[in-house]
Amino acid sequence: MSTLELSLEGYLSGKVVEFKFLLVTFRKDSTECYGYVLNPYKKVIFYMLVVLTGGLILLLLSWRPQLECYLKRSRTSLQNADTVLLQDQDFRYFDHQHVRYVWDVTKKKFTQLKRLVYGDNSVEVQVKSYWRLFIEEVMNPFYIFQIFSIALWMSDEYYIYASCIFFISLISIAVSLYETKRQSQTLHDMVSTVTTTVSVCRGTVDFEDIPTAHLVPGDIISIPANGCIMMCDAVLLTGTCIVNESMLTGESVPVTKTPLTHQEDEEIYSPDRHKRHTLFSGTHIVQTRYYGHARVTALVVRTGFRTAKGELIRGILYPKPLDFKFYRDAMKFILFLSCVAAVGMTYTVIIYVREGVHVKHIILRVLDIVTIIVPPALPAAMTVGTVYAQNRLKKSRIFCISPPRINFCGRLNLFCFDKTGTLTEDGLDMWGIVPVKNSRFHHAEYCPDNLETGPLVIAMATCHSLTLIDGELSGDPLDLIMFESTKWLLEEPGRDTSKFDTIMPTVVKPCTKKTYLASDMTQPPFEVGIIRQFTFSSSLQRMSVIARTLGKDCMDVYTKGAPEKIISLCKPDSVPDDIQDTLHRYTIQGYRVIALAWKSLDPKLPWHQAQRISRDKVEHDLIFLGLMVLQNKLKKETKPVIQKLKVAKVI
Repeated sequence: MSTLELSLEGYLSGKVVEFKFLLVTFRKDSTECYGYVLNPYKKVIFYMLVVLTGGLILLLLSWRPQLECYLKRSRTSLQNADTVLLQDQDFRYFDHQHVRYVWDVTKKKFTQLKRLVYGDNSVEVQVKSYWRLFIEEVMNPFYIFQIFSIALWMSDEYYIYASCIFFISLISIAVSLYETKRQSQTLHDMVSTVTTTVSVCRGTVDFEDIPTAHLVPGDIISIPANGCIMMCDAVLLTGTCIVNESMLTGESVPVTKTPLTHQEDEEIYSPDRHKRHTLFSGTHIVQTRYYGHARVTALVVRTGFRTAKGELIRGILYPKPLDFKFYRDAMKFILFLSCVAAVGMTYTVIIYVREGVHVKHIILRVLDIVTIIVPPALPAAMTVGTVYAQNRLKKSRIFCISPPRINFCGRLNLFCFDKTGTLTEDGLDMWGIVPVKNSRFHHAEYCPDNLETGPLVIAMATCHSLTLIDGELSGDPLDLIMFESTKWLLEEPGRDTSKFDTIMPTVVKPCTKKTYLASDMTQPPFEVGIIRQFTFSSSLQRMSVIARTLGKDCMDVYTKGAPEKIISLCKPDSVPDDIQDTLHRYTIQGYRVIALAWKSLDPKLPWHQAQRISRDKVEHDLIFLGLMVLQNKLKKETKPVIQKLKVAKVI
């Protein structure tokens, strides 16, 4: 459980109402609000308790603010409340971790703001002063316990020992404050951005330039042709964009974003579910593409801390509460020691009373037992140890966004690795193609460019999301290896493409003279235009393209993906009987296996319908073409590292 005291401006019946503070606590799954109003009788009793306890109750309220609701206030409806108790699993602030909640008059509760009042479109990290950080650090229960212990030792003339603990604690706090301040400043400098301008359309046909900080959901923005850094989350409406999303995903491979089309009309748009149509804040738009001089436009859907970049920063600022078994066991251990200390205190009081010892001496000895429960230098030792460990990690270019988690790393007994890019080389290597003819596997072909031109080769040349950036092919490494193994050429818009009956398609073609030119010189060259892409989906485990071979009277669909998924989409009589045995033979050796399939579409299907048709209407009754087998080699460092982990018994 964790609580914080906050101020809140809510919107109630058209008026701005200031709530004195908001109390936040964690519960499971749902968010619930309870209203409280000041009770004058309880308030009088509360101040009496403050006097009687010497102010200690105020210290308790700094740790558990929700107690103030019970001690000074009475339950009431939310509409009449001046204090709100919010129960939630993850949220810790209200205007809440930079997300605004407002009063819903119809539902009589606070709801997350969806549309109207968003504030500036900015992601600013507050850098707290040293004084504020000092107060927050000292209010930690461990340091309060230390202050109590030092005062007790001083009164008992343990001057040297108390001074040593005080000096160690002071150094510990100073080091902790310095590191916290430095990390906050570094994060602030990293995420701060210079306000620029963007072309926006708001309910008219004209675009106007406004500061990016003034963007709100619902704005239609124009994406510059030469690229930009996205300052909001937006869904692409027209054109396509090549985007570098390494800031969010760590992958430097550019991604192609396509516009949201009518095929999603029956779905509720979600930036997370429709990632291939969403431009995320903080990502770099490398280039845009559309026909003529038409604008590439996108609809703003999220701004500020609600964006993908904002959520990432919020995750750093407000990490989820630690809930390790080690922590729970440590608390149980301290509770056990407290019980032992309580027995010792009781025994001490009884013995001293029998012997007629002075009351002051009895109190000192009893309280002295309390200070033995927790080692007085423990908080300082843990702080210094954490800072030292953090600096060691930093030298190895390992950055920790939540230093308290370092203490738990010593309890790790198992490491799990993601294979590709961690244990193995970043890139894949083409092992070979296993073609299917007459529903039977043929011998593997280790040089795919030796295959005769047909659906299998065309599938490898078209079923990808590659693009040309500054004259070089760029895209998913698997797509790049597959396409380059065919030795075909890729041409992007920039010439007359009217013969494909489409707007600016990507064109692929063989690069050898024999296959590029038909035997009859009066026939058009062999070229394939990529009409439409159904981008890869991890949930669907496949991607597809609609393509048209020049001179052919119909379009074709080519699909690649996980073998088990592709098999389920193919005609059963086109799939070899020994498919499972063949798959097992390759996968057991650690190869990555991709299946390919295709089919011809109805000749009556026009281009504009091909742009609107949903993928489930074309990805069925496919003809199985074969398997593409790739290998991923181990890094040279992998074996020594694994051996060290085995020796350390953590793997």
